[in-house]
Amino acid sequence: MRRANSRAFALYEVLLGLAIFAIGVVALGRAVGNCISASALRADDARVREILANRMAEIQTAPTTPDEKKDIQIDTGFGDVRLLQQTTAQEIKENNVIIPGLRRVTLTANWQRDGSAQSKQIAFYVYRAR
Repeated sequence: MRRANSRAFALYEVLLGLAIFAIGVVALGRAVGNCISASALRADDARVREILANRMAEIQTAPTTPDEKKDIQIDTGFGDVRLLQQTTAQEIKENNVIIPGLRRVTLTANWQRDGSAQSKQIAFYVYRAR
């Protein structure tokens, strides 16, 4: 009789061990999924930062005044990014004299990631002598 009880106790120990192992595997799977999502978000962010930096360099090196409004659709191969450009004239006074030709450019990138809208924005100034 004692031998049957000890066998039953060993079976419960094995079942408890398997349950703990299964919980650990599920938790590990979730952690790996979170790491993959974070890596994909970081890659999207890096791609959009590069798009914004490239457009900013194009605007800064162009000899003409930037467009007032511009809407550009960019296919990255991983999804479309919509780049909105808005330019406004800035009036800055120095010694009661307004400095002409100064513009504030705002670039906004919009894209979708897993069905949710993502956005990143950068603003900078451009000076073009008249």
